[in-house]
Parts: sequence; C-alpha cells; structure tokens
Amino acid sequence: MVKKAIILCGGTGSRMFPVTKAVNKQLLPVFDKPMFYYPLFLLMLSGIKEFIFIINEGQKENFLSALGNFNDLGIKVKFVVQSKPRGLPDAFIISERLIKNESVAMILGDNFFYGNMLSPIIKNSLKKQKGCNIYLYPSNNTSAYGVVEFDKKNKIKRIVEKPKKTNSNLIITGLYVFDKNVSKHAKKLKPSKRGEIEMVDLINIYKKLNKLNIIKLGRG
Repeated sequence: MVKKAIILCGGTGSRMFPVTKAVNKQLLPVFDKPMFYYPLFLLMLSGIKEFIFIINEGQKENFLSALGNFNDLGIKVKFVVQSKPRGLPDAFIISERLIKNESVAMILGDNFFYGNMLSPIIKNSLKKQKGCNIYLYPSNNTSAYGVVEFDKKNKIKRIVEKPKKTNSNLIITGLYVFDKNVSKHAKKLKPSKRGEIEMVDLINIYKKLNKLNIIKLGRG
C-alpha cells in the first residue's frame, strides 16, 4: 500500500501574472478552499496520510497558515523548497531523503479530479502498486499533454509528449505512482529542448522495464 505522496505546489504561475508574483498559484482560492486542498483531499480519501509539499522559497508559512493544524486532519506534512523549476521528476530528486526507498504518489497541486467511484479506483490501484502507475483520461486536446498510443492488440505502442498528430485521445493526467527506485531513475534523465527533465522520459524508463501500469479513468 502506498502511504506517501508528493504534492507539487511550486512553479512560477507565469500564466496567472501578476497575482502569482506574490503568492503560489496553488494557494489561490477555488470556491471556499485553497486550490491545493482538492488534490490533497483526493489522496487523503484514497488512504494516504504522509505528504511532501514541493514549494517555492518563502512560501512555507503561507502553506502552514492555509493548512492550519494538520494534525487534526490525521496527516503528516513535510516541505521541500525547489529553488527553480527543473521539470516534474526533479521533485523525486530533491525529496529523495524523505521518500526513504518507499513507493510514492505524486499529484499536481493545481489539478482537479472528480467523479463517481474515483477514490475507490485510486485506492485499489495504490494497494497493488508495483513499478509505475499512470492514470489516463480521454481528451480532445491531446497536443497539450503527454499521450499514450496503443497498437491493434491494445498494448502500449509509445508515449509521447504534446504530439501534433496522434491516433489516441488518452492523455496522462497529473497523478502518478512510482516504486522505490524513482529517485534513482530520475537522476538519469537529461534535460529536454526546453531545459527541463520530462515526466514522459521517466515513464518511458518504466515502460522499457515492463513495469508500467495503466489505469483508465472513464467519463464523469
């Protein structure tokens, strides 16, 4: 059973300037809660109790204030400061000491997952976790995401980042689960053309090792 999760709450939030020049995007209110509460509660409902927040310099007090007494929630929280964005897999490198050779989930702090029976689906996938779990969802906007393509036998053909053309509509959502070797694999990654290490490259390592598991999330 996966007991630990990383919530990504760093980044510059450049698409929401100027409001995010002073505060992390994930702290902005969505209805009556800070944005990061939604992915946090999803993983809490799935049985995870230990959380590692990846945050920007100088934002720890803001997150502590937003969380309040998180002991009342029955969870443990640690913070890791990311000095600059280096890509999603960098979170596994800078938090390696806290992962402690255990399986770990990761979720983006600005992602919303909602649907009937969603928590039981994720909870069940965490119980049997081996290798890497990715969660797919159908989308018409595939050019903005990592996409998984399948062959005629419904086996994974390739995983590609932001393809201009593809025969698949299944995108990789912002929820992942990795085994205890994830930090070691992340350290092997080379930066892409945009200067960051890519999640698709990390996932492809597990694909080559035949340790990639697909969980499809249906409509609604």
